[in-house]
Amino acid sequence: MTPVVFAAGVAFLLARPSLEALPRGGVALLAAGYLSLDVMALPVRLPEPRGEKARPGTLPVLPVLAAGIAAVGLAALLAGPAPALPGGAAPAALALDLVAAVAEEALFRRVLFGWLARWSVPLAVVGSAAAFALVHVPLYGSAALPVDFGAGLLFSWQRAATGRWTVPAATHAAANLLAVIIR
Repeated sequence: MTPVVFAAGVAFLLARPSLEALPRGGVALLAAGYLSLDVMALPVRLPEPRGEKARPGTLPVLPVLAAGIAAVGLAALLAGPAPALPGGAAPAALALDLVAAVAEEALFRRVLFGWLARWSVPLAVVGSAAAFALVHVPLYGSAALPVDFGAGLLFSWQRAATGRWTVPAATHAAANLLAVIIR
C-alpha cells in the first residue's frame, strides 16, 4: 500500500504545473488533490523499524518546532520578498499553501520517511529530503533544488528528532505562510 500511495502522491505533485496553468490557477483541482493526498496518506500503516538505528528520536516537540520555524524565518528574511501575487489572490494562495504543506509532509515525512526508516533513520532523512526536492523541480526549476533539499533536510531532521510528522508539517506551513506574507 505504501508504494502505491507514494506513487499516486508524487504523480499529483508532478502534475501541479499543469493544474496551475488552468484558468484561475486550477485552485479547486489543486485543493482537491491536496486533500485527497491527506486522505490517502494518513491511514497508511507503516512498517515497524528494524533495529535501534531505525528508530526516530524523541526530542521535545516545542524546541524542535521552534528551531525549524526560526530557520525558515531566517531563510525568508535573507531571501527577500517574493514576486507579488495577482490581485486578490493572497487569501486563496494562503489557504492552498497551508493545505499543501500538510499534504506534502503527510506524503514525505509520514509515508516515505516511515517506510524508509525501517532500514535506517539516516536513509529516511536523506531519502525523503531528496524526493521532496526532486518533486519540486517541475514547479520551481532546478535552481531551487538546493533550497528545496535543504528544506527537506530540515523537515526530515524534525521528523527524526521527534518521531512525529506533524512537527515538520507545522514548520512547512509556517514557511509557506511566510512566503505569502513577505511577498
